[in-house]
Amino acid sequence: MGVSGCGKSEVGKAIAHRSEGHLIEGDAFHPAANIEKMSAGHPLNDQDRAGWLDILGEELAKAVANGERPVLACSALKLSYREKLRHAVPNLGFVFLELSREVAQERVSHRPGHFMPASLIDSQFATLEPPTGEALTLTVDATQPIETLGEQAADWWAASRQS
Repeated sequence: MGVSGCGKSEVGKAIAHRSEGHLIEGDAFHPAANIEKMSAGHPLNDQDRAGWLDILGEELAKAVANGERPVLACSALKLSYREKLRHAVPNLGFVFLELSREVAQERVSHRPGHFMPASLIDSQFATLEPPTGEALTLTVDATQPIETLGEQAADWWAASRQS
C-alpha cells in the first residue's frame, strides 16, 4: 500500500513470487469512471473508491477461500479503506511503501502508459493516513531495490504468521 509511484505493483510481484502467491493488481479493478476521472487530473474521493474497495475485498476473500495466497497491490491510503479490506479478510497484513512526495512525483512523471498523472501526487499525500501503529503492518523505505523490499515483506509476513 502507498501513494502512486511507490512501487506497489512491482513489490507486489516480488512478494507474490517469493511467497508462492499471486498478485491481484488493484488498478485492474477500477471502474472506467474512476480511470476517466484520474486521467482527466481529478482525484478520487471516498465515494469513488467505495465500490472498488468492495470488489478488492471480494477478490481477496475469494482467493483465501480457495486456499490461495493473494498479494494485493492497492493504495489503501486511509485507515477506513484498510479497515474495509480487513473486514473482508481478517488478519490481513499491509506493507506500507513509504517515500517522499518528491520521489513519488519523479517516478510518476516518468511512468509511461499509466492513467494516474503526476499532477495527482499532491492529492495522494493529502489523502494518505500512514498506518502507524496499526496491527499487522510493516513500513519500509520504498527507495530500496524491489527484490530487497519483496524479501523483507515476505519474510516479515512469514514470521508474523508463526507468532
